[in-house]
Amino acid sequence: MPFISGRRTGRRATRRYTRRDLVVLGVLLGLPVLLDLAIVWGPTLASVVLSFTSWDGIGDIEWVGSRNYVNLFTNYPQFWPAARHNLLWLAFLGLVATPFGLLLAVLIDRGVRFSRFYQSTLYMPVVLSLAVVGFIAQLVFSRDQGALNAVIGDTETPTDWLGDPDLNIWMVLLAAAWRHTGYVMILYLAGLKAVDQSLKEAAAIDGASEAQTFFRVVFPTLRPVNVIVGVITVIESLRAFDIVYAVNHGRNGLELLSVLVTDNIIGEASRIGFGSAIAVVLLTVSLGFVVTYLVQELRGEKDR
Repeated sequence: MPFISGRRTGRRATRRYTRRDLVVLGVLLGLPVLLDLAIVWGPTLASVVLSFTSWDGIGDIEWVGSRNYVNLFTNYPQFWPAARHNLLWLAFLGLVATPFGLLLAVLIDRGVRFSRFYQSTLYMPVVLSLAVVGFIAQLVFSRDQGALNAVIGDTETPTDWLGDPDLNIWMVLLAAAWRHTGYVMILYLAGLKAVDQSLKEAAAIDGASEAQTFFRVVFPTLRPVNVIVGVITVIESLRAFDIVYAVNHGRNGLELLSVLVTDNIIGEASRIGFGSAIAVVLLTVSLGFVVTYLVQELRGEKDR
C-alpha cells in the first residue's frame, strides 16, 4: 500500500478540458488575438504593401516599387524637418521631462508637507488628452491674448510664441513635458515606495551620503520602473500628434512624421501609397527601439 500510494502521489494528475472549457478558452483567447490581427497587424501589413504602390483610395492600385521611398528621402522637403522634430521630442522628454519627474518623485517620497496635494496637482495633467493640452497651450502662448505675454507685460510688441518657427516647437515641448512629467513622477513614486528601507539604512551605516545612497543603492533597484518609463517616453515621442495638430495642424515649424502620414492619407491629395511609406518609416524607427529593448532585457535575464 505505501508503494501504491507513493506511486499515486508521484503521478501528475492530468485534467481533461470539457467542451465548455474549450469554448471559453477559445472566446477569451481567440477574440483578443483576432482583434489584434484585424486592428493592429492587418493595417500594418497593408501599409507595408501599399507603400510600394500609388493609390488615391478610389482608382486602381499601381505598383511603383521603391519610388515612394526615393521621393520621400529626396523630393519631400517636409520629411527631414519632421524626423528631426521627432528626435528632438524624444530627447526633450527623455533628458528633461523624465529626470524632472524623477526629482519630483524623490522629493515627495521624502515626506514633504502637503505631499498628497502635490501628487494630485502634478498628476492632474496626465488625465488630459494631448489635444486638450494643445488648446491650453494656445491660451497660454497666444500672441495677442495669451497669458504669458500678459504676465511678462509684452503687449506693445507681443512675442508670437506659437507662430514663430524658431520658438513654437519649444513651447509645445514644454506643454507636452508638463503632461509627461506627472506620469513619470507617479511611476517613480510607486517604485520608490517599494524599495526596501533596510538597503538605505545599510548604506547610511556604511557612511554613504544621500546622493550616493540614491545613485548606488536606490536607483539600481528601480530598473523595472526605468524600463517602463523609457518605453513610455519613446512611445510618447513617436506617436505625438494631437498637440501639434491642435495648435496649427502640425505646420510652420511643428511638423512631425505622424502629421505627414495624416496629411498624405486623408488630406486633399489622398496619396495613400506615399503616406504609407512615411508610416513604414515611423514603424521601422519604433521597431528599432523595441528590438533594442527586448535584446537588453534578454541579456539582463541571462546575467541574472
